[in-house]
Amino acid sequence: MPITSAASRLGTSAFSDAPVIELRPDWTRDDATAVIRGVYRQVLGNDYIMDSERLKSAESLLRNGSISVREFVRAVAKSELYKKKFLYGNFQTRVIELNYKHLLGRAPYDESEVIYHLDLYETKGFEADIDSYIDSAEYTENFGENIVPYYRGFTNQPGQKTVGFTRMFRLYRGYANSDRSQIEGKSSRLAVELGQNSATAVVGPSGANEGWAYRPSKAGNTPAKALGGNVAFGNVGKLYRVEISAISKPGYPSVRRSSKALIVPYEQLNNTLQQINRLGGKVASITPASLD
Repeated sequence: MPITSAASRLGTSAFSDAPVIELRPDWTRDDATAVIRGVYRQVLGNDYIMDSERLKSAESLLRNGSISVREFVRAVAKSELYKKKFLYGNFQTRVIELNYKHLLGRAPYDESEVIYHLDLYETKGFEADIDSYIDSAEYTENFGENIVPYYRGFTNQPGQKTVGFTRMFRLYRGYANSDRSQIEGKSSRLAVELGQNSATAVVGPSGANEGWAYRPSKAGNTPAKALGGNVAFGNVGKLYRVEISAISKPGYPSVRRSSKALIVPYEQLNNTLQQINRLGGKVASITPASLD
């Protein structure tokens, strides 16, 4: 059953009919391989993993029945690989957001959840904090010992808050996206909404939904329509709105970044994209420009 009638536009179609991955009592070697693949995809945020990075010892223990799926999830989440990808160098609230997403399959509901995990991390350390997710009643109720965690934040389940559904879209950026390749980088996605206890807007994945994924500059200086900027129009039937994030402005230190949008004639599009790339920018989307 579709998560929403707008599933294709919001990037959630992959979850409409996706089966729950579970290691059943009569499991085969192929089943174990599917579980291992599923755990890596879920816990590592769909990020690419090289063969040399795989947790071969933990995989072997799972395949010979020495540990459960839950314990394999724990091993991946506590690994140095996970720390390098999602702990070191990340804003603290972002780390907690990702822990909720990867291990409980949902977004944080309110600031009290973030404060709890901040305190636990500071007083008992990272591994104790990871244990708090995996040993929780919530994890046990939803995944037990042998189900691979999944994005249950997209489904209507008992006890789930409505705000969790909309906030999940700020953490999930499409099936083909990874948690380390997003336009907003290592910054928190929900810190402002959680701190203000406010609702979160549904933001579709990058490159879809006519640019819904773009987060405009706070200065409010990005053009929205083709007639709002200084453009050499040429053929007005071939104007495109290019939405850019994290571009470095000439003359400023590299840490000074901004989001902006450009209206570009088709014949200048290739040169513009090359210039954006040279400045270290990331293209959020390219859509036909509105002329009214």
